[in-house]
Amino acid sequence: MAADKHFPLPRSRRPQSGVVLIEVLVSLLVFLLGVLGVVALQARAVQFSVQSEDRSRAALLANDLVSQMWAEQSTSLSSAKLDAWNDQLTDTKHGLPGASVKVGEADSNGVVTIILKWKSVGATNADAASNQYVTQVVIP
Repeated sequence: MAADKHFPLPRSRRPQSGVVLIEVLVSLLVFLLGVLGVVALQARAVQFSVQSEDRSRAALLANDLVSQMWAEQSTSLSSAKLDAWNDQLTDTKHGLPGASVKVGEADSNGVVTIILKWKSVGATNADAASNQYVTQVVIP
């Protein structure tokens, strides 16, 4: 008879404890990164909405100033009308935050340039210069 060859018995596998816990932690990490991305996206959407509202308000305020110039048939308004318009511009509820206006002199063609500048809420000082609305008007 041939020599008895003993094959080693397979070792019993120990259950891998903790693998499920690691899988759950990794999936939670991936889920939380997704949630943080959605929150950041929502914050940017709100910021863009506020900036869009400010630009629309700047266009309406400049249009109001231009309509007063057209009503007067002059590119220069009285100081009382300019002061009243400036009060609208700097109004905390309906105006622009930190707004300023520059109304240029009429050039040889009668074109007047109006520049509105404002600082968005939460903007840094470097961002303040980027918020401006420029329009030109010609009074016949």
